[in-house]
Formats: sequence, structure tokens, C-alpha cells
Amino acid sequence: MWRRYLLLVKVCLLNERKRHKMNTLIIYDSTFGNTAQIAQAMAERLGEHATVRTALATEVDLTEMKEIDLLLVGGPTQRHGVSPAMRTLLKSFPRRSLRGVSAAAFDTRYHMDAWKSGSAAHRIASRLKRTGVLLIMPPESFFVTQREGPLEDGELERAARWAEEIFERFETSRSVQQDTAEARK
Repeated sequence: MWRRYLLLVKVCLLNERKRHKMNTLIIYDSTFGNTAQIAQAMAERLGEHATVRTALATEVDLTEMKEIDLLLVGGPTQRHGVSPAMRTLLKSFPRRSLRGVSAAAFDTRYHMDAWKSGSAAHRIASRLKRTGVLLIMPPESFFVTQREGPLEDGELERAARWAEEIFERFETSRSVQQDTAEARK
């Protein structure tokens, strides 16, 4: 009897998840189009599971941030850090304003040690933590062959796989949160 009840609860939770499609926002900055390609590859993969919107860092409306479940933020690594547009955006996020949102950070850069090239993704992740997001994946870099690109072979596919991993981690964390909420009732 108890097992049937648990099975019924799990089926109901799965049906509820299907009704509440995850809202995802991918914010990016792109100088030569490489980061835009990465963001698009992620959006296409996540679009299989979620409602996905992409936006340039200069076009983000902070009021729409309240409606999202998952936030991905990325940009090109410039001078060992983030681009000016991304820096401006990240500074505009008030502290603890994104509490409860799952997030991940990414960048595009040369394929060398991060201490040599820098990593915008690590700086983005650090700034996002101040907003109260839950970083569900470590920062990720995607690689270009030259300053203006193109991307190295296989990077778009790798970006799509990374997005799939993000979705899986998001779903796992959402299941844990829902199970915990159910247990409290």
C-alpha cells in the first residue's frame, strides 16, 4: 500500500514538472560571434526541455529575471576578464536579487591555461554568486582558434552536451527540493 502511494506521488510530481516548463534565460556578449554561436547551441539543446530565451547583455531587462528558473551567462574573455558590456550588466544585478535561481557561467577564450588567458566564466560566476544564485555547474570555457575565431572543431557540440548536463542537474536539484517540500507537509 505504502509503495503504491509513493509511486502515485512520484507520477504526480512528474506530471507537474511537465506542466511547469522550465524558463531559461541565456545572457551573452559576443564580439566576433563565437560566444553567440555557443549560446545558440545551448539554447537549441535546452529548447528540447524548456522555454528558452537568449539576450545580449546590452538588451537584458532586469524585471524579466523574476520569471526564470535557470540562468546561463557568458561572454568572451577580454584582457583576462569580462567584456565591458558584461561587466556593466553584472554590476547592475542587486545583491541577493536572484536568490533561488539556478545558474551557470561560460566563456570563449584561447585554448591555454586559464592563468595565461584569463577566464570570463570564473569572473561571471563570482559575480553571480553575489546575487544569490545556485551555481549548478562549474564555470566552463569554449575555445577559439584565433582572436576573432573560429571556434575549435567540436565546440558547438560540446556546448550542447554541457547544456544537457545543466538540464539534468537542474532537474535533479528540483526533484530534491520538491521531495524535501513534500516531506515537510
